[in-house]
Amino acid sequence: MSTIGDPELHEAYKQFLKPFFGVLKSSDAHLKFAFITGVTKFGQVSVFSDLNQLIDLSLHKDYAALCGITEEELLDGFRPENDALAAQEGVSYDECVVRIREWYNGYRFHPAGPAVYNPFSTLNLFNFNEFQDFWFQTGTPTFLVELLKKTDTDLREIDGIQLPARDFADYRADPDRPVPVIYQSGYLTIKGFDKRHRLYTLGYPNQEVERGFLFFVLPYYSPVAPTKSGFHISRFAQELENGDVDGFMERLKCFFESIPYDLNDQTERHYHVVFYLVFKLLGQYVESEVKSTKGRSDAVVRAGAYRYVFEFKLNGTAEEALAQIDEKGYLIPYRAEAAGAPERS
Repeated sequence: MSTIGDPELHEAYKQFLKPFFGVLKSSDAHLKFAFITGVTKFGQVSVFSDLNQLIDLSLHKDYAALCGITEEELLDGFRPENDALAAQEGVSYDECVVRIREWYNGYRFHPAGPAVYNPFSTLNLFNFNEFQDFWFQTGTPTFLVELLKKTDTDLREIDGIQLPARDFADYRADPDRPVPVIYQSGYLTIKGFDKRHRLYTLGYPNQEVERGFLFFVLPYYSPVAPTKSGFHISRFAQELENGDVDGFMERLKCFFESIPYDLNDQTERHYHVVFYLVFKLLGQYVESEVKSTKGRSDAVVRAGAYRYVFEFKLNGTAEEALAQIDEKGYLIPYRAEAAGAPERS
């Protein structure tokens, strides 16, 4: 995948590998089984033209659990490890399993197939006996960010994006259609399939992938360095949970004022993407939502006993934003659940 940004090198690699796979076909009589894995699909790729008898199992239901750990395997084969981890985390066995599922489960290789756990992350989890972003630490998706920068694909739409079946199976790293490559690279997975319209719904498979990906792309839209992202986001969360609106707003103001001009394209979309990244990462600490029954506010955050409604205006005023919150009744759905706690907007 590292050659995607270099067409000449990409073509050179393909031409180098083509005769190697051609030898495999000529050795059919001596081969009983061959299994080839990788990121991009091989269908109709010239490098495999000399090995066209292969069967693509990428979306084959019978093999959907081949490259992962199933729920049954996790519960039956790792009971001692689960018990040890639960004791380390100070939670019950059932609570520990739920947490493992949220962190590392969720990959689907067929709409009707089982969700599987990332084997690399799961095995490392039991080896180190603590939750970490194991898979994401093995490599950063720089080439995916480069693809996203060359397209109009909105980061806010990736989680839950729908893709026609004909595009979903596309192997090419097309800057105009980066989503198939993002899926093939493991950062998105199958969430659903509409048989009638032949539409796949994709989303982040689990917490490890979502958080890792968002933390990685954040510096491309803001001045926050990867090593400082966790600090800033956690401080945001602490201020919201403590009801420190002034502190949060001051931190947010400094955050945006420090964005260099070459990152800031002065469009409302840019600011929305930055806010999206901030609030999605806040979701690791507090619960974030964007919908209400009487309209669609830009962001609603539940933080402890507090409920915050955010309405963003690029060229408008704070008074206009507050008036819209009141007029649309964005706070109404949250008043009952707040149970007398302060509401902030």
